[in-house]
Amino acid sequence: MTFGQGVRGALILGLFSLLAACSTVGGASVRGTVAGRGEDRPPVVKDPAPIVAGTMRPYQVRGRWYTPKEQPDYEEVGMASWYGDAFNGRPTSTGERFDMHALTAAHKTLPLPGLVEVTNLENGRRLVVRINDRGPFVDSRIIDLSREAASELGMLSQGVGRVRVRYLGRAPQQGGGTLLRASAPVPRGSPPVSAPVVAPASIVAEVTTFWVQAGSFSDQVEAGRIADSLSGWVRADRGAGRFNVVVGPWDSANAAEAARQSVVARGYAGALLISGS
Repeated sequence: MTFGQGVRGALILGLFSLLAACSTVGGASVRGTVAGRGEDRPPVVKDPAPIVAGTMRPYQVRGRWYTPKEQPDYEEVGMASWYGDAFNGRPTSTGERFDMHALTAAHKTLPLPGLVEVTNLENGRRLVVRINDRGPFVDSRIIDLSREAASELGMLSQGVGRVRVRYLGRAPQQGGGTLLRASAPVPRGSPPVSAPVVAPASIVAEVTTFWVQAGSFSDQVEAGRIADSLSGWVRADRGAGRFNVVVGPWDSANAAEAARQSVVARGYAGALLISGS
């Protein structure tokens, strides 16, 4: 929902992808101090928290049913998104408060609270996050990370990234997030997913990133509704008290302009093309 600084130049093949939201933790995280210089192994949980009552019931979002369940062998490759201060301090599905500075995340069906290992397949960075909320509710995304988790994985500027998610088991009473030593980036041939592809870090410095801003709104709820309808997300401009609905990014001005025209055709005549490096 918001973006910070980081590696830019993500190549997103398609307009419609959603940054859904809701996740994280009120407890302290156990973590290293430098990305890529953390532990080699996930933390050992000696005080597992019980599954929060009600979070394992089937539920429906936007007409689709989700069935949470125990998945001890869960491992999946797909796209991760992230969100930040637009949800900071709000309660999660476990009743914990979302802390965008903690290593936490949301998942649609894993037990809550739980731990998963997330690997950025573009740069090999790894970390463990505490799952304590539901989301992201879009087919092309498998996990929604806190701002801090996205930052440690090197995903802030592009908003999404290709990751591997592996379930580790129950989370401790509090925290559980930790950095892990970086592994080698996974070769392009493994395994294919029907999701956007992020440009390698070795070439992003050469690329200018383009975004489409559909509009700027004073009402956060209205901005969120419009972002959902466009499969975009919201960037909060706290200083101006505005919530900007953004779609993208693209590394081609032509592709971004085509997307802008599509947004205009859907009723947002003031849609702007914006760029960054």
